[in-house]
Formats: sequence, structure tokens, C-alpha cells
Amino acid sequence: RRKEFCYMDVVYTHVCGLDVHKKNVVACVITPETKEIRTFSTMTDDLILLVDWIKCKGCTHVAMESTASFWKPIYNLLELEEIQTLVVNAKHMKNVPGRKTDVKDAEWIAGLLRHGLLQGSFIPSRDQRELRELIRYRRSLIDERAREVNRVQKVLEGANIKLSSVASDVLGKSGRAMIEAMVAGEENPELLSELAQRRLKNKKEDLKRALNGLMGNHQKLMLAAQLRHIDYLDEEIGRLDEEIKRRMLPFEEDLELLDTIPGVARRTAETIVAEIGTNMDQFPSAAHLCSWAGLCPGQNESAGKRKSGKTRKGNKKLRSTLVEAARAAGRTKNTYLSSQYHRIAARRGANRAAVAVAHSILMIAYYILKRRQPYIELGPTYYEERKRDTIIRQSLKRLESLGLKVTVESVAT
Repeated sequence: RRKEFCYMDVVYTHVCGLDVHKKNVVACVITPETKEIRTFSTMTDDLILLVDWIKCKGCTHVAMESTASFWKPIYNLLELEEIQTLVVNAKHMKNVPGRKTDVKDAEWIAGLLRHGLLQGSFIPSRDQRELRELIRYRRSLIDERAREVNRVQKVLEGANIKLSSVASDVLGKSGRAMIEAMVAGEENPELLSELAQRRLKNKKEDLKRALNGLMGNHQKLMLAAQLRHIDYLDEEIGRLDEEIKRRMLPFEEDLELLDTIPGVARRTAETIVAEIGTNMDQFPSAAHLCSWAGLCPGQNESAGKRKSGKTRKGNKKLRSTLVEAARAAGRTKNTYLSSQYHRIAARRGANRAAVAVAHSILMIAYYILKRRQPYIELGPTYYEERKRDTIIRQSLKRLESLGLKVTVESVAT
């Protein structure tokens, strides 16, 4: 192991490599004078001793693996001391096969750092990390609410209540009133259908048939518990919305700019700002940002053959939000993103089209935040206009292959 780095230039003279685990941290300090390895507990008192020891040795750079969430307490303490800390993807510093111990791992990390062979992951500021946690937690509560609504529908189906076949939103104003009436003991379909409001009033005959079921005490108990859970989730989501709105006040202008992108609403814009920030200088280009988010095509080529090009693993939270926005953009009218979605979906399928449009949305967001200007709509025929000659030539070839002779003339517009 000592020979592995002997011919490389030393970039940083005082470094520390950390092998982080749940219960302990193995630290290896390398300086021009010595190399020392110590093990510390992950309790706060011992972590403070670790930081003091790193400072005492004069270390200017520290590196560690991004192991689950175990790196966060150490990073927070080192951040307060303004020691440059690299949190590195474990895949990027895999050791050679052979004997493996925590001590050797810490020594290997320190050696790589000393010779400038490590590149740290993007770690936002503390305020942005807290905002990111709030938005991710809100998203998990929204997902849990959606799951609970599905459970409500499952219980209704078990009672042969076909409300979801008539009402698009089972827990809308009308649907909620009907379910609460059924929980209270009302079983008459005619009286239940009278609770319909707005456009659902036009479907009273269908509602009478849909609400004619076998609602027992068990189903009433289940529905009452599920409605209470949904109410609780709504309250918690509302509280998080207020806190996020307060923390987003400095970024209102950025949110309004992002909101000009088709398919991007307020919550999507908040997620983008929380995940990538508003300073785009931390990403060398829009392509680097898309690669970090896991929205660019994969590269896998061997012996001149291109293999699977599936997207790499990236920021899952940002990726899922952008794919959701891409599907919404695909439903918009007369927009470039909608045209792109349907053009790719016809050839490659809806899922690939959603990822491709999500990639475009992130590219657009990068330039909007960098140039601080709103989205400029290109129109649904932008792609065809750019490829006009190619499309005409390909269409003529297909017609000629069918034995047809075609003459093309331009029409004045």
C-alpha cells in the first residue's frame, strides 16, 4: 500500500481520512512528519474530541464516504470550524480487492485525498439543507396522504360502493360528505346522492346506483380511522407549507421565474430551489447539473459496441419531481415541451418521453436561474421548423418507396 502513492505529487500536506460507521469513526491523519490512526465513538463528546484532534494536527482537508446519514454530524462540526471537508461517493474511491479493515479504509481515503484524487459531492449550505429536509418531508406526507386515499377507495370497493366510478375525486367536497354520512349510519342511496354538489348533481342517477352497497360496522370503523388520518396529514402539510413559505421569502423572484415553465407549479419550483439552490456557478454547465440529477443518458460502451444507456443514479427526489412536472407539461396545449413529449412517446414510450422532458425542464431551469430571465415559449412546431428540410426529405423517400411520385411546392402563408 505504501508503494501505491509513492510516485504521485502531494497536493495537500496535512490531511485526514475518515471511515465513518454508525457507532465509531476511524480517522487517519497524514502529515509530512507522521501518520497517526485513531478510533472515536460517534457520540457528540467524542466527535468534538475528533475535531479538536484534527485541528491539533493542522489538517486543512478532510475526506469521508457519504455513508447513509452518518456523515452529517461530523460534517456539521467540521463546517463550524471552517475545515474544508469532502463528502465523497463511495463508488469513486473503491479500494483494490484484498484484505479490508476500517483502519486500511481510513488510510486509503487519506492517501487519495493527499494526492488530490478525490472530488467532493455537492453539499449545500446549512440553511438550504434544512429547507431541503422540510420539503422532502412534506413530499413524504403528501405521498402518504395519497396512499391513505387509495386505502379509502379499497374499503369502499370492499363494501361494493362504486363512488370512484362516478366521482373523479373520492375525497372531494361531495365525496367526503357522502363518506361521512355513511360512517354516521346513513344507508339510503337517494339521501346520499342528494349530498352531491356542483357538476356532480348531474350524475344523481349514477350516484344512486353506485352508493347502493353493503356497508358494515367494520367498513365504517376503517373509514372513520382513515378520514381522521387524512385530516391529520392535511394539518401537518399545511403547517409545513407555512414554514416553507416563510423560508422561501428570499427566493420569491426565482420561484416566479421557474413558475413560467410549462408543467412547473409552486411546489415543483420550491423543490428545484431547495435541491439545487439558486447559484448556478456551483455547476460548470447545464449538462453537469443534469448528470448530477441522474437525468442524462448513461454511457456504456465496450469493444465499439454501445450497451444499455439507462440513466445513472442521481438525486432521486429532484428526479421524481421533474418527471412528474414533465408529465404535466405533456398535457399542456400548444407548447414546445408538450410537442417534445408526444413526439418521443410515439417512438420510445411514455416513460422515456417523461425522462427526456424532465431533462429539458432542468436544462431550462438552469439557464433561467443563471440568466435570471423568464421562460421563452418556442411553440409546438419549433422542432419541425428546425428540421424542416430533413423532415421533407425523409417523407419524400417514404412515399417514393411506396411507388409514388411526389412534387413539393411551397405555400405562401
